[in-house]
Amino acid sequence: MTLRDAATVVLVREADEGAPGFEVFMLLRAVRSDFNAGAYVFPGGGVDRSDAAPGVQNICSGLDAAAASKRLGLADGGLAFYLAAIRECFEEAGVLLAADAAGRTLSLHEPAVKQRFAAHRAALNAGQTTLPAICEQERLRLPLDAVHYYSHWITPEGMPRRYDTRFFLCRAPAGQEPLHDGEETVDHCWVRPAAALARHAAGSFNLVPATRKQLEFLALHSTVDAVVAAVRAIEHVPAIQPQLILGADGRPERVRLPLPGGVEEVDLRGVAL
Repeated sequence: MTLRDAATVVLVREADEGAPGFEVFMLLRAVRSDFNAGAYVFPGGGVDRSDAAPGVQNICSGLDAAAASKRLGLADGGLAFYLAAIRECFEEAGVLLAADAAGRTLSLHEPAVKQRFAAHRAALNAGQTTLPAICEQERLRLPLDAVHYYSHWITPEGMPRRYDTRFFLCRAPAGQEPLHDGEETVDHCWVRPAAALARHAAGSFNLVPATRKQLEFLALHSTVDAVVAAVRAIEHVPAIQPQLILGADGRPERVRLPLPGGVEEVDLRGVAL
């Protein structure tokens, strides 16, 4: 099965005033979804042709094509992963990580602006426009230096769909409120990483192994500043490729995770794939 390039973005924000810690934004995949059905995930999806279109550098700031590729350990094409992360965040969560010509972060607080960008989102999801076209129309630039690459997972062999996925982390912009799309995703929440893990352990918050490992990493940090500093400090991002272990019936029973700190095995029975 051919690997498809993909990007996922973790949006983080400080927890409610008076409560310690920070929260991450998560979406619930529809049960009918072809991938991660019925599981809570971060916004993300496959890299599209438009993400690598000629001239996309013109709508970006803070990181050029060469630096983006170097950060991802690629000879070229790294910029497309950053574009895909931002585009998928807008498509799936309604949050556009962008700034105007003066460097002001895009806000959707005003009703007219919110309505206009809701129309952009609908057109983007319908394939009627592209992210570069929206940025050109709205005179926006994408601040790639605010989108931090920190993890790399490859779907194990034997899965019906396989992705070469890069994970990014970004502060949630003020003035924008994420919302699931009602099609591929049917619910959403802001949740502390440790709380998500506790709910998963209790059986009420379905997570695939790759998402769970992201949350375990995030839960090591107490504030947004701390987790942003941690991902910025990562110099080398190893590619993690889990291995499926089949049961007697030929179906995936366990997955072996070759992690930097050692090998971990996860029981897949009852887990959405």
